[in-house]
Amino acid sequence: MKKLFFLLALVLVSLSSYGQMTKKTTSWTFDVSKTEVNTGDEIELIFKVRVIDDWYIYSSDIPEGTGPNNTIVVFEENGTFEVVGDLIPINPEKKFDNIWDADVTFFVGNGEFRQKIKVLKKDLFISGTLDFQTCTDVDGLCIPFEEDFVIDQITVVGGEDLKADSSNQEEGYDHLLVAEDNRSLWGFFIAAFIFGLAALLTPCVFPMIPMTVAFFTNSSQSKNQAIFKAVIYGISIIVIYILIGLLFTGLFGVGVANDLATGAVANIIFFSVFFLFALSFFGLFEIVLPSRFVNKMDSKAEKGGYIGVFFMAFTLVLVSFSCTGPIVGTILIESFQGQVMKPVVGMLGFSAAFAIPFTLFAIFPGMLKDLPKSGGWLNSVKVVLGFIELALGFKFLSVADQAYHWGLLDREIYIAIWFVIAVLLGVYLLGKLRLPHDDKVETTSVPRLMMAIAAFVFAVYLLPGMFGAPLKALSGYLPPMSTHDFDLKGIVRDYVDEAGIVGNSDSESKIENVKYADFLHLPHGIKGFFDYDQAIAHSRKVNKPLFIDFTGHGCVNCRKMEEYVWSDPQVLSKLKNDFVVVALYVDDKTALPESEWYTSEFDGKVKKTIGKQNFDFQITEFKGNAQPYYVLLDTDEQPLVKPLSYDASVSNFVVFLEAAMSEFQRRNQ
Repeated sequence: MKKLFFLLALVLVSLSSYGQMTKKTTSWTFDVSKTEVNTGDEIELIFKVRVIDDWYIYSSDIPEGTGPNNTIVVFEENGTFEVVGDLIPINPEKKFDNIWDADVTFFVGNGEFRQKIKVLKKDLFISGTLDFQTCTDVDGLCIPFEEDFVIDQITVVGGEDLKADSSNQEEGYDHLLVAEDNRSLWGFFIAAFIFGLAALLTPCVFPMIPMTVAFFTNSSQSKNQAIFKAVIYGISIIVIYILIGLLFTGLFGVGVANDLATGAVANIIFFSVFFLFALSFFGLFEIVLPSRFVNKMDSKAEKGGYIGVFFMAFTLVLVSFSCTGPIVGTILIESFQGQVMKPVVGMLGFSAAFAIPFTLFAIFPGMLKDLPKSGGWLNSVKVVLGFIELALGFKFLSVADQAYHWGLLDREIYIAIWFVIAVLLGVYLLGKLRLPHDDKVETTSVPRLMMAIAAFVFAVYLLPGMFGAPLKALSGYLPPMSTHDFDLKGIVRDYVDEAGIVGNSDSESKIENVKYADFLHLPHGIKGFFDYDQAIAHSRKVNKPLFIDFTGHGCVNCRKMEEYVWSDPQVLSKLKNDFVVVALYVDDKTALPESEWYTSEFDGKVKKTIGKQNFDFQITEFKGNAQPYYVLLDTDEQPLVKPLSYDASVSNFVVFLEAAMSEFQRRNQ
């Protein structure tokens, strides 16, 4: 059926004087890691793709919300197997995409994806659909496709029928499966490593470095023995913190962690913990462990030998807890994202940074003389960490605020809090603000000055966000723009539109009750539609031509056109005043009520979502399957000019619109 789909598409392009149908861009083969299995076995399904020259296919591990469409697999649920984990891409290429302002992964030429499943029943049957997007930079096309598959190479030779695990079914048969983002684990490791380096510069830890190294040097019979003991000491620190991460995972588990990460009550607790950590670092109180427990570990360290070295490391962890506890707690709380490995990776990064100096200075004791002396600067490190803890804590409170719809921490309030924190941090670094345990700053050192400048620059960057600036670099931490009460840009735009200076000025073109407007939007304040029937009805009502924008959430070139062409004043004025605009998203996954489903005459499939119906409409009515794809119709639903695909020339787009308007006026004479 899929081959027939594309053969018909290619025939249609040659018959149509205005349509555009691109050729099939991929071919797929399907394999398995094991052909004979028992029930209960786990095997890998192997999806291999060949992409034609000058085209590429997006991978399956692009973080949600970045922009491009991930390759996903949707299985037909039948109870004979269950999905284990995510769809994993095998060695995709990586590049930074300026449109999405993020790294994206993709395959050129050949690609491979693997999905692990667990066999549950002897009558195993595996089928489903691959949804994916291919693009080319040659002529700026991006095309979403789907590929049906049946995998029948597997023979179940033994075992008893099993029941599906409900948690795996939820994960496996949900409509979208995306791979665990290994890059996020690396990023988390690096962040934890930096936290570990910061912990070294606290008053509880920094003075321990020369003391500990001196102990190994003086108590060892040779330099080599001192170095070996120091290495064991460093490894012991890493092992202890990794055990903490494993204990954390064992206590909460991946499912519980994921529930906590999205739960309002848990996020309120997390905010409270971060707030207490910040107060501790500011000097209000100290978080300490029971002295009896610390003394017991210290006594074991005095026994000597390599067991004693391990307990010395344990004692260091306990003694430094008042400084490291809040940092470790921060890392563990940040790991609440449903990944088993994340707490372990975090503890590995933190402990590696924490352990390296002790080992390094033991190997090269002469470096100790270059260490700065202990002093008030160590407490300053704690206070700076306190500011960071406080800012991060509001991220969790924001989640709770949105869950309960309190409206207490809207976007501008959140930005204002961060702005104040950043300013106070800069003032503190300049020595103009003193907290308990701080020494008086007579002169400002160069490092403190540089950090103060960074804090003030960050504050200045935040300021436009109070008036509706997007602040893209912080989008993952800020509440959504829909919570922003004072969007100056939007207010000005709405005023201009209402006044008729620029925009949808025709009083007859007032648009109300637009379908899907609660989650779909047009750029640059354009008032329009997201449903064809509603749009063409309005077009007839106001006697304006219909501008159809076949677009997609993951369409790079659609965003290019909107950013560089639609934003041009001449183009924007025409779109707002001369046309009725309808954006038809071909990749939107929103399920429609069953009463709106239909079976396509083109490929015989039932179209159940907004995107599937829009894509089917584009192919059957306009013989095109690329995005962006612009079609201009009169009120009788007849084309005014030849449809236009991706073209970043503003002048060409203006000619396209003007030609359509001239033809529309000619037909209405």
